[in-house]
Amino acid sequence: MPEIRPDDLSSPEMADLIAVHARTMLAASPPESCHFLPLEGLKQPAVSVWSLWEDGALLGCGALKDLGDGTGEIKSMHTREAQRGRGLGRSMLEHILAEAHRRGYTALWLETGSMDAFMPARRLYEAYGFAACGPFGDYADDPNSLFMRLALG
Repeated sequence: MPEIRPDDLSSPEMADLIAVHARTMLAASPPESCHFLPLEGLKQPAVSVWSLWEDGALLGCGALKDLGDGTGEIKSMHTREAQRGRGLGRSMLEHILAEAHRRGYTALWLETGSMDAFMPARRLYEAYGFAACGPFGDYADDPNSLFMRLALG
């Protein structure tokens, strides 16, 4: 059974996974429409990162950014391509949702791509009740982005 644990972003495996995530996003979206956080961006105090491990192998990651207003933003959800279809993304999303509830957040936000490559992610988020909304925070309207929100309570 995979284990989700807090990650301090110091391992070479995690650095590699974040680089793979960045390349994957840039391959599917124009650079000006990519909003992933690079490794250093994930090291901000407002961002909590978790990694998903099995038998010593890093399979995926996810992050939760505290927006400072009682809400959070899901960031850096990524599962290694060879591991997709096992429910690992679902496990990470459930972990992040539980943490958001524990923190007492009133809502969770996220930005994902609007292109076909992001359909599996959109279906996952929709299955948990996330609904499309307009841009939030510092985001601007972008035809390549889909913004989603989930009310918590």
